[in-house]
Amino acid sequence: MNSRFKKRLQALSTSGGAELIAGGWRGIEKESLRIEPSGYIAQTGHQQALGSALTNRYITTDYSEALLEFVTPPENSAWAAIQFLCDIHQYVYQTIGDELLWPFSMPCRLRSEDDIPLALYGTSNIAQMKTIYRSGLGYRYGKYMQVISGIHFNYSVPENFWPAWAGIEESDKSDSELRSDSYLGLVRNVRRLDWLLMYLFGASPAVCKSFLAGQENNLSEFDSGTCYGEWATSLRMSDLGYQNTNQSALVVSANSLDEYVLDLSAAIRTPNPDYVKIGIKDNGEYLQLNANLLQIENEYYSTIRPKRVARSGERPTAALRRGGIQYVELRALDLSPFDPVGIGQQQQKFLEAFLLYCLLVDSPPIGSNEQQVMRANQLAVAREGRKPGLELHRADAEIRLQDWAGDICTQMQPVCEMLDEGEDTGYLDALQAQQAAIDDPDLTPSARLLSDLRDVDIPFADYGLGVARDYRDYFLGLGDEFNQHRELFEKESIESLQRQQQLEAQDDVDLDAFLQRYYA
Repeated sequence: MNSRFKKRLQALSTSGGAELIAGGWRGIEKESLRIEPSGYIAQTGHQQALGSALTNRYITTDYSEALLEFVTPPENSAWAAIQFLCDIHQYVYQTIGDELLWPFSMPCRLRSEDDIPLALYGTSNIAQMKTIYRSGLGYRYGKYMQVISGIHFNYSVPENFWPAWAGIEESDKSDSELRSDSYLGLVRNVRRLDWLLMYLFGASPAVCKSFLAGQENNLSEFDSGTCYGEWATSLRMSDLGYQNTNQSALVVSANSLDEYVLDLSAAIRTPNPDYVKIGIKDNGEYLQLNANLLQIENEYYSTIRPKRVARSGERPTAALRRGGIQYVELRALDLSPFDPVGIGQQQQKFLEAFLLYCLLVDSPPIGSNEQQVMRANQLAVAREGRKPGLELHRADAEIRLQDWAGDICTQMQPVCEMLDEGEDTGYLDALQAQQAAIDDPDLTPSARLLSDLRDVDIPFADYGLGVARDYRDYFLGLGDEFNQHRELFEKESIESLQRQQQLEAQDDVDLDAFLQRYYA
């Protein structure tokens, strides 16, 4: 074990142990496609009964009118986050009639891009900006990629961790600077080790043939309607999904907050020849917000982002400049088809321990050579993570995935033991469950999914439809007394529509002037 990491653990234990690291805040954002009973993407608009997709804090949309996004508030236990997410699912199912929620990251059966309705948010300038941004994503990366779904896990350590941490590190930095530097160290380590999350929680080794639309893919045919990677863990995180070539040359440094902000800001100002060819407007209608490498900061795809809650109309980089990093957003997770809400308590607990480990262990700056190595490791695990004997690059040598993953779990053990001293236990059990999946790849979600597909002997799209029906029946069968947040959701739906109307009434300039002011 790294000596500095060991000293930090000992110092934390002496200073309070679980009182300092247990009970960190976490929030979950879960994307899920609304589908017709036939299994195709729903063509209906966002239901008014769910409130305004622009301003509802808990139920919104992502790229498409049919791509719902559920958001939990910050909770300090895995159970509370799961309960809130479960309540949202039940509430939505009672609202969307005979439609279903697709339970996988890779999309359902697709007819054409024309069948993917763009998300609409109203007539305010900020609403139009959100829709134009999504239009640009479709032109840049294709609409099919935009209906891939995932889970985002937001996390911040407890507040009382920071004074103790300042003492342990003998830091004379300001509170904001210490937090930002520490969270960036976490971000760098997650970038180094996110392949482990793809191995353990990747659940997209197969895809409906309709998603491929004739593109070259190096996948094998599973059946007449399905393609798959024999050893794949997460096609969502492969070059078929988010790790596409459009952004492969874009590097945003996490070595300091200044570098992170400057790199993102430069990408928003730098034209891309391919996007210039698309054009910004056609007959006066916006196709995209601009023709630069990124339209806005959120277009940059990374497996983890440093975040701060932005004020109304404030750009994410401006929020980071203003107050530093407040929490991190982990984005490397597939939907789990084996959990009705897409993520389980045990998975949450492993993620919390993993993020704490990444915070506590040494995290030197990342250079260009290491950047290339990290990308190679990510793609190798996404495409072939369960391949027997697969080797990854660590430092200047190659190491078997199982050996490296086992080393990480061994180092995480004292973190889990410390967390288990808090009120919410089960962290060591969560670690041991993932160690079992490292020892036996057949226990991973990707292997289990392929095994289920072989057992049922039907195409991926039909199998997913069956799972969606089962989960619908589960949520609708819970009973009204189960839902602890129904009144909150009903109130938020009404008030969110009122907030949308207020925004539409407040606009004092036209859209062109609004965008100019936003980017100024």
